[in-house]
Amino acid sequence: QVQLVESGGGLVQPGGSLRLSCAASGSIFSINVMGWYRQAPGKQRELVAVITDGGSTNYADSVKGRFTISRDNAKNTVYLQMNSLKPEDTAVYYCNGARMWTTGAKTDYWGQGTQVTVSS
Repeated sequence: QVQLVESGGGLVQPGGSLRLSCAASGSIFSINVMGWYRQAPGKQRELVAVITDGGSTNYADSVKGRFTISRDNAKNTVYLQMNSLKPEDTAVYYCNGARMWTTGAKTDYWGQGTQVTVSS
């Protein structure tokens, strides 16, 4: 099992910045990809950014150039630096850890979520 605990959410004004953290524990050796997803009220959960165990990254078009995902393997922690925040970034942000099996299947682990609100 893998446990993921997010922190760093809060209220910020448009144009501001926040950094989210996701601390992983448990069988973290099994995780191939770490990522951040978000879910706004009335909308489906969507991918924000992912980072592989090799360090490759991928971002949603809506956050490219504003958000940066990174990882500190020594601390078993993944970060999401969010700059130039917009009201439409308001959502609950979830940390995700994914294990890719050789069969093509995937096991997902989720954190409890942290609220990010962008408002003046």
